[in-house]
Amino acid sequence: MTSFDPLTTLLVVALEDELPADMVSGWRIIYTGVGKINAAIALTAAVDEYKPLHVLNYGSAGALKPGLIGIHEVTQFYQRDMDVRALGFALGQTPFEDDICIDLGRAGLSCGTGDQFVSAPPELDTDLVDMEAFALAKICRQQARDFHCFKYISDNADDEAANDWSQSLAIGARLFCNQILA
Repeated sequence: MTSFDPLTTLLVVALEDELPADMVSGWRIIYTGVGKINAAIALTAAVDEYKPLHVLNYGSAGALKPGLIGIHEVTQFYQRDMDVRALGFALGQTPFEDDICIDLGRAGLSCGTGDQFVSAPPELDTDLVDMEAFALAKICRQQARDFHCFKYISDNADDEAANDWSQSLAIGARLFCNQILA
């Protein structure tokens, strides 16, 4: 597994509830807020300011595949709410761009990013769903930054997702610190 250096790595998390700052003292961390636009704005500013070699995203995600629990590395990113099929583009494809998927080229899970909290399976088939990772991966690709993404399975993207999500954040933060940052 890759080890990360706090001097050259920027931690990127949507909410402090997902990874409290006091759990990662010594690391540079930014909280982006929820959603692709907030994530894009915050990461772009942070890359300009801090010029990290590595960007490490941690957050919660809903599982779409049965049996997924714990923390997983995500290496394929899709924009699940980009839908311009009426103009002949594939579901998830940004118009006039060739790539539907940002693929980091190493083993890991796929994640469909969108600006909806998922409580029923979305049309675009991926392993996980979240609300920021695609935007972060795209910025890192454009800015030539090494990007790593780890998601804690907080819920099963079903009708219990909202309740499960809020109850599991502290567990995920402890696992991330012990398994990834240690």
